[in-house]
Amino acid sequence: MKGNLKVSILNIFKGLFYGCALLTVAYITLELPLFNSIKLSLLGKSTVQKRVKEYGPKVNTNLKPLFLAKRVTYPPKDITLLYIKSQKTLSLFSTDQHGNPAFIKSYPVYAASGKSGPKLQEGDNQVPEGVYGIESLNPNSAYHLALRINYPTDFDKQMAKEDGRKKLGSDIMIHGKSVSIGCIAIGDEAIEELFVLAAQSNYKNWKVILSPVDFRKVQTAPEPKIFKPWVPKLYENISANVKTLPLN
Repeated sequence: MKGNLKVSILNIFKGLFYGCALLTVAYITLELPLFNSIKLSLLGKSTVQKRVKEYGPKVNTNLKPLFLAKRVTYPPKDITLLYIKSQKTLSLFSTDQHGNPAFIKSYPVYAASGKSGPKLQEGDNQVPEGVYGIESLNPNSAYHLALRINYPTDFDKQMAKEDGRKKLGSDIMIHGKSVSIGCIAIGDEAIEELFVLAAQSNYKNWKVILSPVDFRKVQTAPEPKIFKPWVPKLYENISANVKTLPLN
């Protein structure tokens, strides 16, 4: 009898162990970008409103004091994001009550492929360079959440036309997780903050500056591997926008 009881208890623990292992594998699998469509089919798609309800309280608790400390209204009326390729940082700015740009915080960028130089075509794995905006929010991204950048702009298209280039690429995102090809990965907690902030403010008014270097500290950027005659004009515009922002 005792022997049977020991066997039964052992089987129970084995069952619990294998059950937990199976759940862990299933969770990790569904969290991988490759299996995002499977996760969505099983759990259903979310909406921007649902994501804000889910992450909003924590985000507002974290961000509101930072904005108020710089005398910026919260939610803010405007946002500027500055990504510095050479530093792998994404910094957040807004306008204070006196109309001056104020630094709020900076996020480390965990992954962003490419080097100094603008994006020229689909598949070159380059993060674009220029002054952009936020086109839309994706609450069902394979990389947790995402902000879509409005690349290519009219400038990008015009330069491509002059160069005779086609297939410029698209779907440039600021997203969660820590892996990326041609986009900007800032981790799940950071993208939750930007996603909620974008949803609670008019993200159509956001400015996103993607710069090869910090032009507040240096005068020139490394020459791109593939140089185009219009790059100096592009960098001049980026530099002018970067220099309007305060240092951290």
